[in-house]
Formats: sequence, structure tokens, C-alpha cells
Amino acid sequence: MNAEYKEILFLDIETVALVESHEKLDERLKVQWARKASFLKRTEEQTDADLFNTRAGIYAEFGKIVSIAIGMFTENEQGELVLKTKYFTSHNEAELLKEFIQLLEKLGPDTKLCAHNGKEFDFPYLSRRILINGITLPQVLDLSGKKPWEIAHLDTLELWKFGDYKHYTSLDLLAAIFNIPTSKGVMDGSQVNEVYYKEQDLKKISTYCVGDVIAVAQLYLRMKGKPLISPNNIKHAE
Repeated sequence: MNAEYKEILFLDIETVALVESHEKLDERLKVQWARKASFLKRTEEQTDADLFNTRAGIYAEFGKIVSIAIGMFTENEQGELVLKTKYFTSHNEAELLKEFIQLLEKLGPDTKLCAHNGKEFDFPYLSRRILINGITLPQVLDLSGKKPWEIAHLDTLELWKFGDYKHYTSLDLLAAIFNIPTSKGVMDGSQVNEVYYKEQDLKKISTYCVGDVIAVAQLYLRMKGKPLISPNNIKHAE
């Protein structure tokens, strides 16, 4: 196996609003959400509370992480490429983040992170929530003082742009183009907040999250001109 592939940690995060409803938001944060909401597109009927329920989870200041799924390539005895996946999930965000950071430290400094739109969403969101929880940033997420070429972040969206910074392409669309199976039958991103607060179903959310990690890893292979990994060679660790 190409040594480059061994060093890549594919990841995806699932996020929800910080609290179940706008009414439960801290008073200081309510004031700040009102300011944020004033810049968001909405119809005249939509209130700050409506927008909080549907949009808060995408902002690290008003949301939290409930699941982190990861995947790494390895080889089996036959020399075939294998993708091993795992997820971290908890109602306690600090515990979830500490577990994830322990993994990063175990993997070592050569690890590269890869996500779809990771540079705009997953990596900064993770970093902000780590700091908000009073935890020290792991080396791979600490960008302070680093030159651009020293930052070990890969982004399949950026790879697909080929320098076209106006262009956004969703993971779903690229998966369809490259005929990559996805987890979209389980649920979709717009349902995560409701599934979390109404059903408290962390396993359902995490299963969906793992599906996206698999799609990102498969997409990375296709963008390198490699074939997809067989479903039989995708292994999930509990």
C-alpha cells in the first residue's frame, strides 16, 4: 500500500444546536444569536427561535459535536486495500473530544486529516469546540505559526475545485457522479438535530456519520484514479 494512504485519517462530524430550543439558550447567547440571525436569509414569518432550531448547529458558537466518525486505510493478508472505520459519540462533548484527541496523539505527528469541505467546516468547528471546552488543541489542528504547506489537512472538495474557488460541489453529488454508495437512506443532515433531541439516538446519527466517512475515503481513491474498495473490505470497529 502506498505509504501516503496509511497516514490519512478520514473524518466527518455531526453537530446539533447547543441546547434543545431557543428558550433554553443562555440570555447572553440569545442576544448574540439575534445578531447572527439578522444576517441569515429568512421569510418574514421566521423568528429567531425558528432559525435557531434549523441553523444553530452549523455554527460552533451556538452548536456542539455529538459524533465524530473516522476511517483509515490498511491492507489485508491478500494485499487488498481495507478501510477501517470507528466512531466516537457522547452526550458529553468534552469526553467525546478528549477521546478523539487521544486517538490523534496515538497516531502521531505524520497523520493527515481529510474531510469533504473540511477546511471550511469540520476542522475549524472541531478546533473551536475543543477550545470552548477548555481543552488544548492537538498538534494537527493547531495552525498557529504554521506555513500553508505545513498544515496537514486534505479536503476532497478543494481537490475537486482544481483552483476554482467559486465552485461548491456536495459530497452527495460527487458520490453520485462516481457511483459511490452513501448513507443517505438512513437520514440526512437536516434531520440530525431532530433525531438527537427528539429520539436521543446517538447510534443512528453515528451510523450516518460513518457512512459519510466511507464516502469521503472512496471519493479520495477515485480522485487518485484508484478503484473503489469492496464493501467486504470495509470494517467497522465497535
